[in-house]
Amino acid sequence: MPAVTKPVHQKGDYFVDYEQKLFEDVKAGPGEKALVTFHTVAFEGSIGFVNLLQATRLKRKGFDTSVLLYGPGVTLGVQRGFPKLGDEAFPGHLNFNNQIEKFLAEGGKAYACRFALQALYGHGEPSLIPGIQPISPLDVLDLILLHRKDNAFILDTWTL
Repeated sequence: MPAVTKPVHQKGDYFVDYEQKLFEDVKAGPGEKALVTFHTVAFEGSIGFVNLLQATRLKRKGFDTSVLLYGPGVTLGVQRGFPKLGDEAFPGHLNFNNQIEKFLAEGGKAYACRFALQALYGHGEPSLIPGIQPISPLDVLDLILLHRKDNAFILDTWTL
């Protein structure tokens, strides 16, 4: 039987070259916009959180960035906590809330569909993280089309 001769990995070891960057660091030109849409359920996979990180990165690259929560995506934008709102029941429990709050604090805009919020998930507007703008379901498509007219970068997040 072959013997394993490699030393055990140690804390602080590197597995990959994390410093190599092949492509230029693209920044937004004057007036460039980005829209990240979310039609995904909070905590049902990583894509919702990953693309919130992408939205924040787009904002930091200079894009006028908006987030659209519609359908099950509104579940990313509701206030959470246990036993009280804002209490983190376990590490990562408030990752969506914290990332949306950071995005908003850095000047991002966030919108949530009122229809999905109430009719689908039984929440009212006071359930939203402060700073998220509730919008008519008729505005969902128009928000996307306005970004398209402005030649914005659009990143669609779908899991359902």
